[in-house]
Amino acid sequence: MARETPRATPHMLHFPTWKILLVAAVCLMGVVFALPNLFSAKTVAEFPDWMPSNQINLGLDLQGGSHLLLEIEVDAVLRERLEAVVEALRLELRRAKVGYTGLGVSNNAVTLGLRNPGDFEAVREAIEELEPEVTVARVGEERVHATFGEEALRQLRINAVNQSIEIIRRRVDETGTREPVIQRQGQDRVLVQLPGLKDPERIKALLGRTAKMTFHLVDEKTPVADARRGRMPPGSMLVPSADDVDPQGNPVLYVVRKRVSISGDRLVDAQPSFQQNQPVVSFRFDTLGGKKFGDLTSENVNNRLAILLDGKVISAPVIRSPILGGSGIITGRFTTEEVNDLALLLRAGALPAPMTILEERSVGPSLGADSVRAGEIAGIIAFVAVTIFMIVIYRLFGVMAATALVLNMIIIIGALSLLQATLTLPGLAGIVLTVGMAVDANVLIFERIREEFAGGRTPMSAVDAGYGRALTTIIDSNLTTLIAAMFLFFFGSGPVKGFAVTLSIGIATTMFSAIMVTRFMVVTWLRRTRPVALKI
Repeated sequence: MARETPRATPHMLHFPTWKILLVAAVCLMGVVFALPNLFSAKTVAEFPDWMPSNQINLGLDLQGGSHLLLEIEVDAVLRERLEAVVEALRLELRRAKVGYTGLGVSNNAVTLGLRNPGDFEAVREAIEELEPEVTVARVGEERVHATFGEEALRQLRINAVNQSIEIIRRRVDETGTREPVIQRQGQDRVLVQLPGLKDPERIKALLGRTAKMTFHLVDEKTPVADARRGRMPPGSMLVPSADDVDPQGNPVLYVVRKRVSISGDRLVDAQPSFQQNQPVVSFRFDTLGGKKFGDLTSENVNNRLAILLDGKVISAPVIRSPILGGSGIITGRFTTEEVNDLALLLRAGALPAPMTILEERSVGPSLGADSVRAGEIAGIIAFVAVTIFMIVIYRLFGVMAATALVLNMIIIIGALSLLQATLTLPGLAGIVLTVGMAVDANVLIFERIREEFAGGRTPMSAVDAGYGRALTTIIDSNLTTLIAAMFLFFFGSGPVKGFAVTLSIGIATTMFSAIMVTRFMVVTWLRRTRPVALKI
C-alpha cells in the first residue's frame, strides 16, 4: 500500500509557541525549586533571599522524632466547673442568709442540705443563675442535687478536647518544631507526632503540664499548724510550695483563699527576664485583668499574694504597694531553662484538663536515614529498570521517555519543596509508584503509534494518530487514580495522607510530562529529521 505524504502538519503535532514556553517554564521551575535539596540545611540558610530555599520536609519516620498518644482527663474539667459553682454559691447563700449544710461536690454533682426546706426555690434560682447548664433536683425534703445534663456533658467534653488540641499546637509551635502532626483520636485522646525532635523529654514535660496559673490571697489569720490539724475555714485550703522545703525536707505549706482573685486566662504575654541577676518571668494582663490586678493590690497592701501553678505555690510575695500597670514579675528558684519553659507555657495558655501520656515511641535519626536510603535505592532501581525497558522496546522513543521521566522526578521534588509537603515513608512509596506510572502513558502512546505506522500511515501521520487516540485513555486512567488519591487524602490520616499527596503530585506531573514534554521532543525530532520510517 502506497503511503501518502501529508499536505500539512497534523493537528496533534502542531506545537504553538506558548506551549513551548510553558514546557520550558515548568521544567526550569522544577529544577530551581528542587535545587536546595542537593545542599545541607546550613548551606541553604546562607542562600540569598531571592533564591528558593525550601527543602522537602521529612516526616517522623524519615528524620526521626517522637510519637505521643495523650489522654485528656475530661472529668477534671467537670469537677473544676462544679467546684467553682460551690465557691460562688457559698457567697450567694451567705448574702441571702440561707441556711445550709454539707455544701460540696460529690459524684460529679453539687450537693447540699437545707436547714429550711422552704428555701429550695431560692437555692435553685441561685444555682441556675451561676451555671445555667446544670439541672437542679430535690432529693427528699432537705437535700439539693445539681448536675450537668447529658448534652451539656457531651459539649463540655468536646470543648475540653478541642481546647487542649489548640493549646498543644501553640506549645509545640513555640518550640520551633516543623510540620507537627496533632490530631484527635477517639473521644478524649490526642495524637502528637514531632519530626526531628532532639529533646523529647522537654516536650513531654511541656505537654504534660497543665500550666494553670491562678492568683490567691494568703489566709494570714489561719496558722498552718491549725490547718494541718483540721481546723480549716471553709473558704481556705492548704497548698504546698513548688520549691521551698522545711528543715525536714517536706514542702512548705501555705493557707490560701480558695476564691481565685485573678485567673491566668487574663494573661496576654509572658517573657523570660532577669532581676538582680536572677531568672524571673515578667507577665502582662489584658485590660480587664490589669484593672482587677490593680484593684486587688490596692486593697491588700502589706498582705501576701500567692501565685499558684498547677496547684502549687511558686511565689508568695508581700504586696508592698499598688501595682497599677497591669504587669508583674514571678520570682522563684528558677533556672534559665525553667524560666523559658514557664514563659512559653503561660504564653500558650493553660490546658483545660490534665493529660496522661498513654503511648510514647521514639524514632531515631539513624533509623530514619536508613529508610531514606532504602527509598533512594528503590527509586534508583525502579528508574534504571524502567529506562532499560523503554530503550530496549522503543529505542529512540524510549530515550525520549526516559529523559521526560528524569524531568518528571525533578518536577515532583520541586513541587514537594515548594508546597512544603511532608514526605513520609509511604510518600516515598508513592514516588516509586509514580516512576512506573510515568511511562505508562508513553507506553500507550508508543504502542498506538506502532500500530498506526504498521497500518500504512506515514511517520508524522502515525505519531499524530497515536497521540490523538491515546489521549482520552490517558486522561481517563489518570483522573480515576487522582480521584482515589483525593479520597485517601480527605479520609485518611498521617502516613496515608503522605502517600496521597505524593501520588497526586506524581499523577499531575506524569500527565504533563507525557502529554507535553515527551510530545515536544518527538515533534522536534520529526520536524528536524523528516524520517521515512519509525524504528519503534
